[in-house]
Amino acid sequence: MSKKKTGFKEQFQALKNLPRFLRMVWHTHRGMTTGNIALRIIKSAIPLLMLYIGKEIIDEVIALMPGGTGGDMRYLWIMVGLELGLAVISEIINRCITLLDSLLGDLFANYTSVRLIEHAASLDLYQFEDADFYDKLERARRQTVGRTILMSQVLSQLQDMITILFLSIGLIAFSPWLILILIIAVIPAFLGESHFNHRSYSLIRNWTPQRRELDYLRYIGASDVTAKEVKIFNLSDFLTQRYKKVSDEYYEANKKLAIKRYLWGVCLSALGTISYYGAYVFIVIQTVGGAITVGTLTFLAGSFSRMRSMLQAMMQRFTAIAHGALYLQDLFDFLEIVPNIKSPEKPVMIPESIQHGFTFDNVGFKYPGSEQWALRGISFHLEAGEKMALVGENGAGKTTLVKLLARLYEPTEGRILMDGVDLREYGLKELRAAIGIIFQDYVRFQMKASENIAIGQIDAVADMELIESASQKSLAHPVVEELPHQYEQILGKRFADGVELSGGQWQKVALARAYMREAQLLILDEPTAALDARAEHEVFLRFAELIQGKSAVLISHRFSTVRMADRILFLEKGRRKELGSHDELLAQDGQYAELFNLQAQGYV
Repeated sequence: MSKKKTGFKEQFQALKNLPRFLRMVWHTHRGMTTGNIALRIIKSAIPLLMLYIGKEIIDEVIALMPGGTGGDMRYLWIMVGLELGLAVISEIINRCITLLDSLLGDLFANYTSVRLIEHAASLDLYQFEDADFYDKLERARRQTVGRTILMSQVLSQLQDMITILFLSIGLIAFSPWLILILIIAVIPAFLGESHFNHRSYSLIRNWTPQRRELDYLRYIGASDVTAKEVKIFNLSDFLTQRYKKVSDEYYEANKKLAIKRYLWGVCLSALGTISYYGAYVFIVIQTVGGAITVGTLTFLAGSFSRMRSMLQAMMQRFTAIAHGALYLQDLFDFLEIVPNIKSPEKPVMIPESIQHGFTFDNVGFKYPGSEQWALRGISFHLEAGEKMALVGENGAGKTTLVKLLARLYEPTEGRILMDGVDLREYGLKELRAAIGIIFQDYVRFQMKASENIAIGQIDAVADMELIESASQKSLAHPVVEELPHQYEQILGKRFADGVELSGGQWQKVALARAYMREAQLLILDEPTAALDARAEHEVFLRFAELIQGKSAVLISHRFSTVRMADRILFLEKGRRKELGSHDELLAQDGQYAELFNLQAQGYV
């Protein structure tokens, strides 16, 4: 496992993320952010006022005692009243700050989660098929909630800095040496915390793949999706042992770091405590010698104690903030990933009706980081209104080809044209809106039946007439009608009252998505694999009837279905092998004919 270490330099450099972070907080809710800052500024002045009033009360009490110099009882009660008022105001402000922190934190978590989802949707499909990308996505996802604490820490740091500024005035006026002792008392602990914080970050970052594996093992070990295989293949022991092995390794690495952090923390904290009491002894000696009053003693001791506590908290919070800023970099790094597949600045308008169809011109494609071509030298023309089937063995490049056609991938070489215009010249969103595609690994959304169908044209989610029409076309309507709540029924068992469908029923629901939009090109990538041959034949026959005048691409391993296409493109190892109608390919007596006859023998 490669180790990426972070030191003090990286930790301080990470602080440059804070301005951008605070701008995000500001944009989350400007009113709450302004109110939070204003309340913290007011709160920062209260400790100095409380200490000064306490000094006045003590000095006045001593003056009023027998043998004292004489005092003013009225002034004493005014000071007591002021202290009471400040205590009440301080409590009210504290609760207001806590409330605003909570509300603003929730809003910020929502805001960053939305940003993450939106940005992920803009990225290229191949990026989601890369393990390093998934590590970045995982680290970024963890920041959408955890960074709300960072927001409160940064605002608290600013508040304490103002408070210390006020308190330091009194200490400096009495003895600048107290400030020096104070710094000596807190710096060692600060350095220790900084060191172990960045070591902790390095540990967590370097273990991202393993933590992602643990999440995956937890999921497959206790999921409705995997329950059948886990039981029938007795996978429980295998999964638990694998989980235990990885989690124990992470625990041991973390335990060593935690023990070192504890031991160094005890030593450095003791040094700070000794320094504090050295300063306290100095103040007591000054009081006994008559250099200062008892009230001044309480003021200075209180100021020194408060400043020490606040400086320690600030130093620890600083390392936590720097630590958090390092993690924040993970979120920003992800948000800065840019897609390679984009819309042009001045896109060509999608034609209302495709006239000439699609052309593959010497198209080649290989996945990023791979030297092997998934497709190479592919040239053919799909006429407007033509229905073409893609056949070939697994790994021949059929799904890759349709992903290129939908511009989910970009050709490595060559070009794809629609009505003579390169697909890259069209607006990406408009192009994909003109294409309806259902993949073999379609998603079974744990949502209402109506929403599952409306996925195909999500802006029509409230158009029940269109949803029912699409459902009837895909033969899903009888399935939905038998559900307890029909189109309002939650599908899947993840949520309460959900109903699970069979594989064939799910496929009919997924097929309805293709009928939701008025697409000019419809692509079915083996979405009927769970149907029997007769049911699949019926679905494709109905599909052919309902899309008259539109172009279509069909992928199926059943040659009885494929023969309904106008033409068939046979792919082998990423290259065009044969192209023609069913009868033409049989007449050629090539590989298509061989595979067709082999499959036909299975029905004899």
